[in-house]
Amino acid sequence: MKMGALRDSFDFFHISGRNLLTVALIALAAYACANLIIEDDLLTLFYAGLVVLGIVALVTTLKNWRAGVYGFVAWIAVEDLIRKHLGNNMIIYFAKDFLALALYLSFFVARRSTLTKLYRPPFLIPLLVFFWYCVIQALNPASTSIFYGLMGLKLSFLYVPLLLVGHALVDSDRELRRFFFFNSVLILVVAGFGIAQSILGPTFLNPQVIQEDIRGLSTLYRISPITGLVAYRPTSFFVSAGRFQNFLGLSWVLALGFGGFLLMRKQTGRLLGFATVGIVAAASLMAASRGVFVWTLASALVVAPAFIWGASWTGELRSRVMRAIQRAAVFVAIALTILVGIFPNEVSSRLAIYSETLSPYSPRSELGSRSWEYPVLNFVAAFDYPRWPYGYGTGTASLGVQYVARIMHAPPMNIGVENGYGQLVIELGIVGLLLWILVAYAISRSAWQAARNLKGTVWFPIAFAIFLYALLLVFPVSFYGFIAYQDFVINSYFWLMLGILFRITEFPGNLPIAQTTARN
Repeated sequence: MKMGALRDSFDFFHISGRNLLTVALIALAAYACANLIIEDDLLTLFYAGLVVLGIVALVTTLKNWRAGVYGFVAWIAVEDLIRKHLGNNMIIYFAKDFLALALYLSFFVARRSTLTKLYRPPFLIPLLVFFWYCVIQALNPASTSIFYGLMGLKLSFLYVPLLLVGHALVDSDRELRRFFFFNSVLILVVAGFGIAQSILGPTFLNPQVIQEDIRGLSTLYRISPITGLVAYRPTSFFVSAGRFQNFLGLSWVLALGFGGFLLMRKQTGRLLGFATVGIVAAASLMAASRGVFVWTLASALVVAPAFIWGASWTGELRSRVMRAIQRAAVFVAIALTILVGIFPNEVSSRLAIYSETLSPYSPRSELGSRSWEYPVLNFVAAFDYPRWPYGYGTGTASLGVQYVARIMHAPPMNIGVENGYGQLVIELGIVGLLLWILVAYAISRSAWQAARNLKGTVWFPIAFAIFLYALLLVFPVSFYGFIAYQDFVINSYFWLMLGILFRITEFPGNLPIAQTTARN
């Protein structure tokens, strides 16, 4: 009894001491914050808050890799917003990379402790061949700095392990719904603020003084060539209109897939799913981007018949698919009607731009020149560089070369063309381009097989949406601009979604059971 009482006393003092230390630290932090507020040093206070937030996120990720996935996805959606308000701070830019590395560490340790075998993607061999070729090209003697190569490797391969993470994350139908509900909320917030910014202008969501490197990316306007109407190209939370447009293209396809899944599953949350479809459609219209406008229309025309084809020939499931298509159309119509009714001038300027530059009957149409002539000319221009057979090295013409030159004092390369495949030729030579096409084919083929195996199940809409996005990204989008693939938001989602796709192919067990599940 005496020993027990003595132990209880030690525990009491230990707990009391820890509580006192916690109170003391909170008091010191409150005192420091009060001083910063009094001195009007809110920037330092903001940095301190970010440090605390980063530590909490890091610790949470290391303790629970699943929570780390959600934290990482949320961070890449808001990182640019913080970065542009802190003067394009590069520490903020690299924060996601440290968070990703912490996520990988936590994930691999957890899998090792449970002796769980890692997933082996069907396109692993061509991907590894392309990776090691890029590693060798990072040492290309024509490159003026190794940092170009390191940056190129980071842009193209740092987020590849998210495929394994995504495959392990959605180990049940419940986890699949949880992730896509979370993602739908993120999409709603980002797209909704993008719509607001398209109406209010660049002063909304942007700092009063935008850092020089990103100023031009955040203040872009487009003018209709005939009527002269002006439309601002919104960036939403991001530093550039291009990144927001890439995000809308991704969000549109995923929202359609998730909405179809929810309706066929008879699950709660269908209002959120289809509201996301409507908001993304409205944001795509207001983006003042011809690429996003065409992407939205074209992908919708592909998704609708694909969903019908993917439904089993039982009347009930086929009718659910038709209801999903009808409901998506209704929500899109409602969102666009509200926009036209409240902001007719803002909508008319966008419609003027699309009709005057995309219609083949317009005297100022750019449909043919921008969709084929201009990109092909730039692709051919890549062969004007003397090193086109073997390239100048990984990363030498990639996204962000200006930061390598400015921060690492690397001599600028001053090479590049406005074509994705041309960029690959300049960086990696003709062999690198052929290897990328091989990898793209292997990924697309594997994704299609995975989606086709889910034909007749409730998971087919999500599977086809992921396949369609992967196919469009690695082929036509990468042809027009490889920087879309290198965009950290798009690249992260690309690999994460592929992992989810290959995992949900394991859900049905066999096709008859899957069809029964779909009917219940």
